[in-house]
Parts: sequence; C-alpha cells; structure tokens
Amino acid sequence: MPDTKSKSNATLIMGAGELGMSMLHALNAQRTARDGSVSVLLRPTGSARDSTAQQGTLDALRDMGVDVVNADLAADTDEALAAIFSRYATVICCTGFVAGPGTQRKITSAVLKAGVDRYVPWQFGVDYDVVGRGSGQEVFDEQSDVRDMLRAQSRTHWVIVSTGMFTSFLFEPAFGVVDLQNARVHALGSWDHRLTVTTPEDIGRLTIAILKHEPRVDDRVVFVAGDTVTYRELADKVEQHLGKPVERVLWAMETLKAELARHPDDGMRKYHLAFARPTGVAWDTSSTFNVEQGMDVVDVERWLQQHRANASRK
Repeated sequence: MPDTKSKSNATLIMGAGELGMSMLHALNAQRTARDGSVSVLLRPTGSARDSTAQQGTLDALRDMGVDVVNADLAADTDEALAAIFSRYATVICCTGFVAGPGTQRKITSAVLKAGVDRYVPWQFGVDYDVVGRGSGQEVFDEQSDVRDMLRAQSRTHWVIVSTGMFTSFLFEPAFGVVDLQNARVHALGSWDHRLTVTTPEDIGRLTIAILKHEPRVDDRVVFVAGDTVTYRELADKVEQHLGKPVERVLWAMETLKAELARHPDDGMRKYHLAFARPTGVAWDTSSTFNVEQGMDVVDVERWLQQHRANASRK
C-alpha cells in the first residue's frame, strides 16, 4: 500500500450530482496555491443517451479544470477502486445509495486499502451514532457500519459532516411532508419533533471550509445546519410563505408503522418512519460549525423565497 506521507495534495470527489457539483464549485472557489489537482469519479457512460445527458456535466467540469476518472462503484471490486483512490490524498464521497446496498461499506473498504490520508464519507445526513441500527431504514444501518470501520483503524483520517436532511428533499413532493401546491404539511410522529435541514450548496461550502480549517479537523463528527425547526414551526413558515392557512396533518407513529407494514418495499415510507423520532435527526444550530465560524447559510424561510423566485422565472 502507498505511503500517505508521499502523496500529492490531490483531491477526488466521487459523483457529480447535486451535492458533487456543489462540492466541486466550493472547492474551486476556495482553492489556494497549496492545493493539488481535483478529479471527479464518474460511472462510464453505458449508452449514447447517457453520453448525451452527461455532456453538459463534462463541459462544466472541463471549465473548472477538473479531471474525470471513470469507475463503476457497483461493479468494480474494492481492490480496483483502491488502485484509483491511492492516487489521492483526500477522497470525498458524494454518491449516496443509488449504486445499491453495501456500496458505502465497499467504498470505505477501498479507501482504507488505498491508504488515503483523509476521507469524507457519504454521511451527509442524520446523527447515526444516536439513531443507531434498527431505525426502519436499512441504509441507516450501513452508515453505522461505515463509522465502525473508520473508527476501528488509525491510518486514514476521516471527517464526518452531519447535515440533517437536504432542504430540497424536505420540500420534494414525492417525500410528501410538505405539499406547497395543496397547502398541506404533514408532521412525522409529533408536531414537536424537530428536523435539521441544509442545502447541498451550503453542504459543499461548509465541508470544504472544514477540510481547510486550521488547526486541522480530523477523526471527528462535525455538525452543520441550515435550519432546525419543529414540524409546527415548519407549518407556520409554509403558511407565512403561501399567505394562507395550511392543512396540518399528523402522521402518528402507529400510522407510519402500519403504512410500512402494508408497503414494506416503499422507500419513502421507510424514510417517514426513520425521521419520525425525537432524537438523532436534529440539533441546535448554536453548536454548529457554521455558527461558530460565522458562515451564512440558507434557512427554511430563505429557501422558500428562493423557490418562489425560481418558479416565477419559469
């Protein structure tokens, strides 16, 4: 295995989706003379249609001076992935669970085999130490496994950035918690349960700022937050945004469990149950990295304002 001390200061970002591009833009904006090259790992295109769809992304990456590396996280062995990762001092995983169960364990195994100096795993979500296993969402269990793997060794440093839910996902119609079109808000478990949310753009900025922070941040879970609200406060904010009363519907735990029992393979119902809890999915903004560093972030009210502005342009 390579000696991490001899590595160049090159960075690899896995994925160029919403979070990956946000991370790349943030890294590009904060690059200094000491920074090495930046690469992004993409899955090889499998068809002409895929190639056409990816062309816009490739053009944007080229404009940023980002190199493209091809690999298939689902099909390639961890040894093959380790051979790629070994070229980089820092690896940031911005690919979630699209490649299937076990992918995050596989990626972590490859990172550790490669002797990467610093790894930021796909943990941009809840506090998995608090949530633990058995939440009803199997991918949460895998995230706990990844933490165990990282903590069981000392060669590769790691930084976990806990962000809460992506703000855009909270308002995703398919998720079903906020229905802006029909002026309806559902609470998961209780109106007093809290939820932390952060936009992908802020996650990118904050993650790069954490990696560049002096003194260096290593082997720690760092909490960030765009906003932390109760479902009652969320309904109030949506009501203020829409300028009219919203229908408020409580999805109690019994209801969520019954729905999942009737539809055991429904991913959204699994997320409903996993987030219907009083702990692990929210934290006080006052103790976050962004507040400590005085960094501006997008809260729920500002996201709604931006959403309205974007909709009016269409």
